Amino acid sequence: MADTAAARDDDAFREEVRSFIRDHYPQEMRVAAPYEELDKEQQLLWHRVLHKKGWSAPHWPAEYGGAGWSIAQQHIWEQELAAADTLPLLAFSLTMVGPVIYTYGTEAQKARFLPRILSGDDWWCQGYSEPGAGSDLANVRTRAVRDGDHYVVNGHKTWTTLAQHADWIFALVRTNPAAKAQQGISFLLIDMASPGVSVRPIITLDGAHEVNDVFFDDVRVPVANRIGEEDRGWTYAKFLLGNERTSMASTPRSRAAIDLLKRVAAANPPGAPILRHPDFARKVARAEIALRALEATEMAVLRAVEQGREPGFEASLFKIRGTEIYQEITRLATEAAGVYGLINHADRGGTRLPHPGPEGSITAMQEWLNARKKTIYGGSNEIQRNIIAKQVLGL
Repeated sequence: MADTAAARDDDAFREEVRSFIRDHYPQEMRVAAPYEELDKEQQLLWHRVLHKKGWSAPHWPAEYGGAGWSIAQQHIWEQELAAADTLPLLAFSLTMVGPVIYTYGTEAQKARFLPRILSGDDWWCQGYSEPGAGSDLANVRTRAVRDGDHYVVNGHKTWTTLAQHADWIFALVRTNPAAKAQQGISFLLIDMASPGVSVRPIITLDGAHEVNDVFFDDVRVPVANRIGEEDRGWTYAKFLLGNERTSMASTPRSRAAIDLLKRVAAANPPGAPILRHPDFARKVARAEIALRALEATEMAVLRAVEQGREPGFEASLFKIRGTEIYQEITRLATEAAGVYGLINHADRGGTRLPHPGPEGSITAMQEWLNARKKTIYGGSNEIQRNIIAKQVLGL
């Protein structure tokens, strides 16, 4: 009986969420343009709607502005967002630095930063990767030298997503070059408007301006902007990466992507859809089976996390399987789209519809190209396999 009642409650919650998205998702965002083509304020429209509702960070503890939802409700929320193809909220603010601040930050830091993250008034980017330190973050060389109540920061971060819009960057910096690699790193919060901070765009394979180089030239950062203790930033960095990699399973978004794939494959070409071909149908089925297995594993782990256990090697597992499954879905979508997938989105005046091919086909190639990065960022999948080998197999 309890399970039946819970199922009814979940169904009612799902309908509430679905209705809210349908009625309140901004009309200006109901375009099919890639998010990189929207300006900063356009990207924040949905965030501001959700903040007014109290739903901008439902996974946060209620004391810091979270919605107080169960793990099941959070999963339903993500499913409905994906099904409605809403613009994802900025993970760097809400999923990454926010939890670090409310877990390890001072009361002053919490009071200063958390409300502005929730409201969207502060846009954050991530300063981890460097030209010589990508997945091997212990080799960061950006230096922070103590000068009274400030650090003087010099260095170079790269692949910094959406830094062109950012108000703040959370950065790993080396504060003790004499210490062992992982023991001499600190975690700083740096105002992007500080003198000496500069941003240079990197144009990616799909033609988008999504990532950037960020340079620090004698940037003065108050010591009060350091999270936790000096030289212990690796502890906070690992906590953040655990949250980031767990979220990379992204099963609701993959579920929506595979549903779209099926629609494209059933419609293209008219009269002889590729989904009727046994070999292609097997590949779609294989991807969907892998996704369902990942969904089941994800729910089991999230329930354990809800009871107080931090994700361990499972974070690496989610990162590996989630990104590889999504890449396979986008690869199959390009195969299903055929010639329509070769149409450049920008050449059609920034709109996907109407177009001659089935829904979704016109951006299939762009999505496939962009998905190449997923097995690299957040710690490459090769590094994640090494983590699993060490933590689980003792190798």
